[in-house]
Amino acid sequence: MDVALFDYELPEERIALRPASPRDSARMLVVREDGSSTHATVRDLPEFLRARDMLVVNDSKVIPARLRGRKVEGTAVELLLHRRTAPDRFLALARPARKLHPGDRLYIGEGLAAQVCTRSGGEVEIAFDVAGAALDAAIAGSGEMPLPPYIARMRAADARDVADYQTIFAAHEGSSAAPTAGLHFTPDLLARLSEAGIVREQVTLHVGPGTFLPVNEPDTAAHRMHSERIHLGAETAERINAARRAGGRIVAVGTTALRTLETAADADGTLRGYDGETDLFITPGYRFKAVDALLTNFHLPRSTLLMLVAAFAGLDVMKRAYAEAIAGNYRFYSYGDASLLFRTAGSRA
Repeated sequence: MDVALFDYELPEERIALRPASPRDSARMLVVREDGSSTHATVRDLPEFLRARDMLVVNDSKVIPARLRGRKVEGTAVELLLHRRTAPDRFLALARPARKLHPGDRLYIGEGLAAQVCTRSGGEVEIAFDVAGAALDAAIAGSGEMPLPPYIARMRAADARDVADYQTIFAAHEGSSAAPTAGLHFTPDLLARLSEAGIVREQVTLHVGPGTFLPVNEPDTAAHRMHSERIHLGAETAERINAARRAGGRIVAVGTTALRTLETAADADGTLRGYDGETDLFITPGYRFKAVDALLTNFHLPRSTLLMLVAAFAGLDVMKRAYAEAIAGNYRFYSYGDASLLFRTAGSRA
């Protein structure tokens, strides 16, 4: 498909630089199966779901993945760690990558050193001088929360982001960007969802370039998705299957939870335990097997995430919804407001 179909103009002031406070006070545009919409807030979520529905959230935890350092001769280097390949090694997106070569020594923060092992385009593999828990501690001491570029160009990451850019579900370290739909949840909202008979399960997708890298090709068919690590436990899969058999709808909290479920689903929607990789790239025409509704933020133009929601709810429907959100002064992107989308009949497997 022509990537230009997924373009739109967003006034810069609509980009959220901080999350709503409290988190569940964020606005929520509800888009029904027929394309009609309603304005609400995330704290209203229980009103749009029903008993026996099941929320599926991503429990990945963001690491302070942005490292700033220098080469021995002084050239400044920025790394965005996105995948651990060994106790002492990470794959990272580098800037300026063209100035890095295998064998180069890098010095990061106070006392953390590393060596470039390989480089492919803008990606490098880095071997650090420490490993395991010692490396984790060094990254925690030297790294920054990896705010997206559209926020970072407006302000620097600060102490507030350590908490703000982490979901209430965060448990397993490994993401280089937040699964942002989960940022809207509070203990109070979770309690009210539970009281309404809405249950919750957790999956893991460690967010990396597959989720956040832009689509730079003119046609979606030419875009290469980076693979990301996912985990869906066998017992969790069976509980989700049981919820569907009992008439509950499966509500993915975020595109990462959705991609995990769709990767692990059989053709009939039955889920199996899955521990491995996904490079699933969802565009209009995809037939969804496992997910009935999606809570998600508003996504960047020409992004794989906008293509996913267009596949889920319909391209024309999402164009109208985004235009409505812009006109209604919704806040966009990672720290912004949310949409609750119900799957159209045409996107069902």
